[in-house]
Amino acid sequence: MSFVITGIGTATPPRVAIQSEAAELAPRYCRTDDRGARMLRLLYRKSGVEQRHTAAVRGETGPLADRVPYFPIPTDDADRGPTTGDRMGWYADEAPGLAHLAAERALAAAETAPDEITHLVTVSCTGFDSPGVDAHLIETLGLSRGVARTHVGFMGCHGALNGLRTAGAYAGANPDARVLVCAVELCSFHFAYGWDEEMLVANSLFADGAAAVVGRGSSPGEPSSAPWAIEAHASFLMPDSTDAMTWSIGDHGFRMTLSAQVPELIRHHLRGWLDTWLAGHGLTTAQVGSWAVHPGGPRILDAVRDTLDIDESELVTSRQVLQEYGNMSSPTVLFILERMMRADRPRPCVALAFGPGLVVEAALIK
Repeated sequence: MSFVITGIGTATPPRVAIQSEAAELAPRYCRTDDRGARMLRLLYRKSGVEQRHTAAVRGETGPLADRVPYFPIPTDDADRGPTTGDRMGWYADEAPGLAHLAAERALAAAETAPDEITHLVTVSCTGFDSPGVDAHLIETLGLSRGVARTHVGFMGCHGALNGLRTAGAYAGANPDARVLVCAVELCSFHFAYGWDEEMLVANSLFADGAAAVVGRGSSPGEPSSAPWAIEAHASFLMPDSTDAMTWSIGDHGFRMTLSAQVPELIRHHLRGWLDTWLAGHGLTTAQVGSWAVHPGGPRILDAVRDTLDIDESELVTSRQVLQEYGNMSSPTVLFILERMMRADRPRPCVALAFGPGLVVEAALIK
C-alpha cells in the first residue's frame, strides 16, 4: 500500500537574518582577525544562502547584532555562549508554536479535521522537551487525546523521510489510519561561538522552520491522477563514513561536524546504490521524472547532480529553498516537496536526504 500525501503545510519564524549581515557579524563571535573575517565572508557568500528565518532574531529594524538577544557578543576568547540548558529552554518556548502553524496548514490543505487524525509522528533533532511538541499539538489542534504518538529524534536532515516511512507503516497496517507528520527544527539556537572549524559551516547554513504532512493509505484502484503517493523507502549507510557527518550534544549547544569529504563520498557511493534500488522498482535514473534533493549545501547538490548525471534544472527547487530559507534540517525536504507538488512536477519523483553516518534516505513518489 502506498502512503498518499493529502496535504503539506510549512511555517517559519517571522524574522530573517540576511546572509550578508550575518557574514559581517560572524567575526565578532569568532573573535578573529582581518584574515579570518575575510575567510568567513567568503564562506557565507559561497553557502548558497541569501537569507534565513530564525527564532533568534528579535525586532524589525536596526543592526543585526542588536536583534539577537539570545547571543551577546563575547567579551573574551573563553566565552562559548549560552549553555545547552539555556538553549533547550528556548527550544521548549518556540518549537511548539511553529509546529502548530505548520500542522494547522497541512490539515487545512488536506481538508482533514483534527479529530480524524489517528496517528501523530513528530520529528526533531534540535531540542529535547517532554511533554513537548506532540502534547502541544494534541492540546492546541484538538487532536484526539488517544492519538497514537511516535517521535523520530536526533536523526538530522533526513529525519522527515524517516517520519514519512513511519507514517506509511501505520497507514499500511490500518486502512482507516489518518497520519499527521510534523517536523520542527530550531537550528539557530545552536549557534557556536569561537573559531570552531567544525561548526563554522553549520553557522553559515542552518536555519529554523517546520513542515507537516497529512496522509493516508492508498485505496485499491486509486487513479493515477490522485495526490502524490510514496511507494517505497530505502536507506543506505555509506562505508567508511562514520566521521563524515556527526551531530552530538555539547555543553554550549549541539555540535554539527561536516567533513569536506561528504561530497566525494556521495560521488563514490550514491549512484551504484541508487541504481540497484531503483532497478528493484523497474526504474532507471533516466526514468525519474523529478528529484527532491535536500540541500545540505551547494557542494552536496553539485555532487548529487554529477554522480546521477542529471541536469542542473532538476535541482532548481532545492537551490531556491536553500537560497530563501537556508538549511532547516529535517523540514527542508518537505518545503521542496510542497513546491514540486504545487507545480505538478513529473513523476515518479525521488526524494533524497543525507544525515549523520553518512546515511542517505530515499523515497520513491508516484
